[in-house]
Amino acid sequence: MEVATGHMKCSSIWESIIGQTKVAQSKGSDPMTWSVQISSELRSLGISLPCVELGKHLVSHICWQNNVPIAWKFLEKALSLKIVPPFLVLALLSLRVIPHRHSCPAAFRLYMELLKRHAFSLKEYTNLPNYHKTMNSLDKVLDLSHIFGLQENEASAQLVLFVFSTVWRLVDAALDDEGLLQLTENDPKWPVRPQDMEIDNVYEEKRKEYSEILQNINTIMAVELIGQFLQHKVTSKILYLARQNMCTHWESFIQRMQLLLEHSSALRNSKCISPEILLQLISDTHKIKVHPVVQATPLVNSAGLCIGTSQSALWLPLDMLLEDAMDGSQVNATSAIEIITGLVKSLQAIHITSWHAIFLGLWMAALRLVQRERDPIEGPVPRLDTRLSMLLSITTLVVADLVEEEESVAVDEFEYGLEIKHRISGKRRMDLIFSLQNLHEYQSLLTPPQSVISAANQAASKAMMFISGINVGTAYFDSISTMDMPIDCSGTLHHLIVESCIARNLLDSSAYLWPGYVNGHINQLPHNVPTEVPGWSSFLKGASLTPAMINALVSTPASSFAEIEKVFEIACKGSNDERIAGATILCGASLIRGWNIQEHTVYFITRLLSPPVLADYSENESHLISYAPMLNVLLVGIAPVDCVQIFSLHGLVPELAGSLMTICQVFGSCVPNISWTLTTGEEISAHAVFSNAFALLLKLWRFNHPPVEYGVGDVPPVGSQLTPEYLLLVRNSHLISSENSLKDPNRRRLARVACSSSSKPIFVDSFPKLKVWYRQHLACIASPLTGLVNGTPVHHTVDALLNMMFRKINRGNQSVANVASGSSNSSRLGSEEGYLRPKLPAWDILEAVPFVADAALTACAHGRLSPRELCTGLKDLADYLPATLATIVSYFSAEVTRGVWKSVFMNGTDWPSPAANLSSVEEQIKKILAATGVDVPSLAAGVSSPAALPLPLAAFVSLTITYKLDKASQRFLDLAGPALETLAAGCPWPCMPIVASLWTQKAKRWSDFLVFSASRTVFLHSNDAVVQLLRSCFSATLGLNTSCCISSNGGIGALLGHGFGSHFNGGISPVAPGILYLRVYRSIRDVMFLREEIVSLLMQTVEDIVCLKPKKSKYGHASFAAALTEVKVAASLGASVVFLTGGLGLVQSLFKETLPSWFMSIHRSEKEGNRGGILPMLRGYALAYLAALCGAFIWGIDSSLSAASKRRPKILGCHMEFLASALDGKISVGCDPATWHAYVSGFLSLMVRCTPTWILELNVELLTRLCKGLRQWNENELALALLGVGGHGTMGSAAEMIIETEF
Repeated sequence: MEVATGHMKCSSIWESIIGQTKVAQSKGSDPMTWSVQISSELRSLGISLPCVELGKHLVSHICWQNNVPIAWKFLEKALSLKIVPPFLVLALLSLRVIPHRHSCPAAFRLYMELLKRHAFSLKEYTNLPNYHKTMNSLDKVLDLSHIFGLQENEASAQLVLFVFSTVWRLVDAALDDEGLLQLTENDPKWPVRPQDMEIDNVYEEKRKEYSEILQNINTIMAVELIGQFLQHKVTSKILYLARQNMCTHWESFIQRMQLLLEHSSALRNSKCISPEILLQLISDTHKIKVHPVVQATPLVNSAGLCIGTSQSALWLPLDMLLEDAMDGSQVNATSAIEIITGLVKSLQAIHITSWHAIFLGLWMAALRLVQRERDPIEGPVPRLDTRLSMLLSITTLVVADLVEEEESVAVDEFEYGLEIKHRISGKRRMDLIFSLQNLHEYQSLLTPPQSVISAANQAASKAMMFISGINVGTAYFDSISTMDMPIDCSGTLHHLIVESCIARNLLDSSAYLWPGYVNGHINQLPHNVPTEVPGWSSFLKGASLTPAMINALVSTPASSFAEIEKVFEIACKGSNDERIAGATILCGASLIRGWNIQEHTVYFITRLLSPPVLADYSENESHLISYAPMLNVLLVGIAPVDCVQIFSLHGLVPELAGSLMTICQVFGSCVPNISWTLTTGEEISAHAVFSNAFALLLKLWRFNHPPVEYGVGDVPPVGSQLTPEYLLLVRNSHLISSENSLKDPNRRRLARVACSSSSKPIFVDSFPKLKVWYRQHLACIASPLTGLVNGTPVHHTVDALLNMMFRKINRGNQSVANVASGSSNSSRLGSEEGYLRPKLPAWDILEAVPFVADAALTACAHGRLSPRELCTGLKDLADYLPATLATIVSYFSAEVTRGVWKSVFMNGTDWPSPAANLSSVEEQIKKILAATGVDVPSLAAGVSSPAALPLPLAAFVSLTITYKLDKASQRFLDLAGPALETLAAGCPWPCMPIVASLWTQKAKRWSDFLVFSASRTVFLHSNDAVVQLLRSCFSATLGLNTSCCISSNGGIGALLGHGFGSHFNGGISPVAPGILYLRVYRSIRDVMFLREEIVSLLMQTVEDIVCLKPKKSKYGHASFAAALTEVKVAASLGASVVFLTGGLGLVQSLFKETLPSWFMSIHRSEKEGNRGGILPMLRGYALAYLAALCGAFIWGIDSSLSAASKRRPKILGCHMEFLASALDGKISVGCDPATWHAYVSGFLSLMVRCTPTWILELNVELLTRLCKGLRQWNENELALALLGVGGHGTMGSAAEMIIETEF
């Protein structure tokens, strides 16, 4: 009852007020008098002003029973005197007036006049009483939160929506007036026409002609008012907030604005604003001052890309990443395509450069990769084929994925009704085309290596025939050499790159018409060309797989997907011989040099390694047994280092591991009593298939390293990424087909491969035999060998193997097992039958091998076996089951690290001697390291102290020397080689040089590789040497060391060099420091010390830039911009080192520990006093750039599904908390204030401009604290920008700041 009474009382109040208004209106009272009277009465009733209810009643009073001038004057005076809330009244009028603007043009004109007077006084009106209540009422009236999907009920956020909606309403009204609204894709968010039938107004009818004129004037005025909102210093920034935080709505708004720009006659008739001005206003994306550290970085001349510290050297992270991928000591579980794509996006964002520039930088980095080792040294390492795959397959796929990413987004947005595809679709594609056209200018990088000249010439010939109008098929190229062409058809790597892009639909044949692409035309084809020769064309037409055809297809890469797909179909469904032929072809030239279809080739090979169960298969044993010959061909075919690395680059290591584990489980459990004969006549057994699969599987992770290696911070150790469990985890993750993952072309490819082999997850538990071996392997590494019990099957196997290994040894009445084990419990050797090789499954043999190796090594240590007998026996064991070499490696590696074995003298009698070339190796190591400033310990040994090695290492190196350097042994040496190098490198100096000397005597053609490997170990015995190497990297890159043996100009050429080896003139030359570091860092067991060292080296480099560079300058001083560019280069190098060396763990530690500790410490430099504030400032910018790049490289710049990006909010949040606490005064900063200021402002500026997604993940309260600290420094622009990109949660705070400061 009381509520009803109160309501009636309020109702009577407003009836009284409106009654007084009508009386005043009829009398023509002065608006001021009326206003004073009304405000006095409201105050007497205890109603505060401005009054929301009065505003509602006055608008209802005018619309439409009292639409007369005096009523509008009363309303305007009430607004001016703030009796009613202006924003609410304007909102109410927009609902009432805009739909009736045609029938009531004068009202619409008056509404716009009120907008002009009151909509821009934001600071004044936001400070009025009842402001929050007013905005809540406004939101309910206009339903803004619902329309824009905004959850925040903050008054200032609602004000942003009000301003945005007001302008949008004016745009819709103007479009409707000119008949353009129907051209939009979406219906208007608000009514622009009356919802019910309009009643003719006598006032309008009498002055219809005047009404039409007024309507036209109103449309022009509405357009001008739109421009005024976009031009006003406060409302334009308010609208920019809407642009930043409501992208979807903004795109729809801009689509309407474009219609207005293109078709509005009112805009063209306006005297206050033109289409050009309006276009500039809606295109203006830079509403804040650009901080010096985030200035755009253009790509400059080609020389700067190789030498000199120009802005082009900022692309060196690309060069370092590509070169790092060439290290054959370890494959990667993550696709190089994914890693490079992330890095490209990061560099493009951080440098704020065009896609044309970044594409050109990427192509040139890949070309330098090829040119750097166009004549590579020989050895068990990836060579030119892998580098060419990186250039012509991986890089092209990276570019293709980036282009598809943009164009798929355009299609998605088009489907949602935002017709903007014509505006952004194809931008990256066009930039790609321009970058490829620019590549033609860099001929020094385009010279093809000798092995691909023929392919380059053929690509040039194809283009020449096209522009000459001669249509020939691939059959013609199968039967003709470019030497037969009547005109010079010399091709370059440019032609191969273009062909690679055409094959992936990035270009079409119009590229052949680019100026300078070909040298001329031809009028006729050569005569006497065979009409049909064995080749891909005839094969595709149905020719049978004769030996000649198979040889042709193996030696020539397929040129199309159809060709390679047909081979795959034959390998799947053909006869046994056809399966073998298909597998042989797939592992031939199409895998190594089929750049245009390489991703399909590795996909098909991976599928063949997990062949399906045939419908008619009914045997009890695994169906894989029937595929043994084909599987063996595949395993041998992809075993070379280059092939394994190609699978790694394409990201297929996890899928490959899953297939190999299945093969090992099956064939390792078979008794070798059956064999298969290949088409070559070679006979293989289950042991052979298992050994080939097992050796290949172990190459996929560093099996001879402890799994806890490289533990960093509180993240999983890097070593855990190199285990079977991790590989299967990654493989299983490819099966997850979330919507976001399927938008990534690379993830779609990997998901397709994973699902083709098995659509269900697989785990190590699925392979019990492998799991047993792996546990034994880890136990062997972790602790001394134990667990052999007499009488067990393992003990019997040990005896049998020892008897087999040492059957030729005569020790009187002792058995062979006795001789090796030193015990008297083994049975005596009986008949010749005891010498036969045991017929045991491979897994059973592997379980016994550690005990066999232990017994043999113990016997040698105690003199019961000679070194020669030991090595011969081990070689017999490895010949019997080549897979045992892996377990021997595991055992020897573990025993060397335990240090319980005495060293043996490599005297040339008992053990091989390195004396013949040890001094030569020493001199070559010194030459290689000449550019680093690192001292090489002397290798010279006294006469009484010959070279010595620990017994397990001596035995291992002696065993490997017994292998022949043929194709059959190569795949096992590729397994043993890295293990031997790691083992020797971990032993005291000079073990590795001794091993290199011994192997150099064995394989002279590997001399350069072996000496280089020995030189790397210098850095593994001293962290100081690693620091010195990094110091050389910084000095070389910045050109700060005039005594540098590589280059004094700096840049990428000085950092990574141009190859090395004795085939160069003058013999072995100094190796660039960057190459040395990239080949060393994986063997550094504790990388944590590098955190502080990188920061320290970066600070020293900045000091050198400021203090040393001007002395070399022609004018005696260096500009700030030039110095800042060099600082960015130094930071790019530092970030690359951190990213490659320690990954997520090191980056996390940098943010959470190293940087806060550095800022809280006191730093002094003797040179600071002479340089004013520039040195401290540049130090801050360098650290800001280092932090931003490290974060971008490891986390990415946007939202992704990677594990690293999921940890970003936590790590970045901790660092931002440190910054905010220091700005709040809760933490004392010890560094120079200028350095601290430069770091904070620089890092936050980079986040705002380059990585806004990071800011969206931060706590709103934290952002508010940061902005408060920035404003204390008068960094108002930056504070506003930070709030502006913080999402809906900070949009209101940003609006408040805009209104308060009015800047």
